[in-house]
Amino acid sequence: MAASRDAEIWKDVQTYYGQVLKKSGDLQTSACVTTARLVPRHIQEALRNVHEEVTLRYYGCGLVIPECLENCWILDLGSGSGRDCYALSQLVGETGHVTGIDMTESQVEVAKKYIEYHMEKYGFQTPNVTFLHGYIEKLEEIGIKDESYDIVISNCVINLVPDKQAVLQEVYRVLKHGGELYFSDVYASLELPEEIRTHKILWGECLGGALYWKDLAVLAQKIGFCPPRLVTANLITVQNKELERVIGDCRFVSATFRLFKLPKTGPAERCQVIYNGGITGHEKELIFDANFTFKEGEIIEVDKETAAILKNSRFAKDFLIRPIGETLPTCSGCSALESKGIITDPFMLAGQSDSMKSRCSPDVAGGCCGITYS
Repeated sequence: MAASRDAEIWKDVQTYYGQVLKKSGDLQTSACVTTARLVPRHIQEALRNVHEEVTLRYYGCGLVIPECLENCWILDLGSGSGRDCYALSQLVGETGHVTGIDMTESQVEVAKKYIEYHMEKYGFQTPNVTFLHGYIEKLEEIGIKDESYDIVISNCVINLVPDKQAVLQEVYRVLKHGGELYFSDVYASLELPEEIRTHKILWGECLGGALYWKDLAVLAQKIGFCPPRLVTANLITVQNKELERVIGDCRFVSATFRLFKLPKTGPAERCQVIYNGGITGHEKELIFDANFTFKEGEIIEVDKETAAILKNSRFAKDFLIRPIGETLPTCSGCSALESKGIITDPFMLAGQSDSMKSRCSPDVAGGCCGITYS
């Protein structure tokens, strides 16, 4: 029965994204056009280099381009028309590689159509991007090998899959130790009732399959990831009276999280860290998540989980890390971070940021990438 229900959902989603939606303006909610944080200039330029048709056919719900990407191998789950893949292929460079996977064949066809266009535009002799047709909870079936990627990204897609644990387990399998899943998705304020979970339009609009936000941490721990790191969050609005009636008191948020896969080491400890600067687009300041912003040369005290991530991920070379109490090099403008509560609730963060939306500059990511869709 569950398999039959899953197959029905897959078919409905493929129809919605392959035939019903023709452009982002056809969406009935703001799930796929929420405001994110400031977009670094080098990413804006990479996005501007993406072909117009690829951008027009893209329906993501956040900007899922993390930092420190040079030479990385990146896997994009639910790559759609390939917008993020093409931007990332430019950012990782010719020695890096980006693989996009999508279950909607018409979207994969749009993405493949422009490989030569983008490689010529970037000046790459050999294509560094590949697009595959398949299901993101069945990566092994399309040849994705164990521990083969540095980063996995996903932009408003995991909610479209009925078996979210299967997706996260596959991500954990294909990530290298020290790698991360950096993803935007939609979360619900409560366990969804049957009427919402079986509503075809709400599934297509990324709401019907939304995970109760507290369940993400439960799944992450069960699979072996570090606790989720909340990056951004924005409340979702619905522009359809009938859908509002079905949703009732349930609220939805679009949020970006980081999930790291770390090697099994001894117990971590609180540390003091200094960001060395130099990450492209984040030379002076690295906004790691909603709780930690690292400024170049500034001494910051971090909890044991953050320390373990910085020590064992691709960020290790960009930080000087020392145990609490050990003398660190002195520098001008250094300060220690006072102890504070860690924000994990995306609805709390969204509430804090909602009042700032009206003051956003044009460089803020609207429509997922700083582009206004009509």
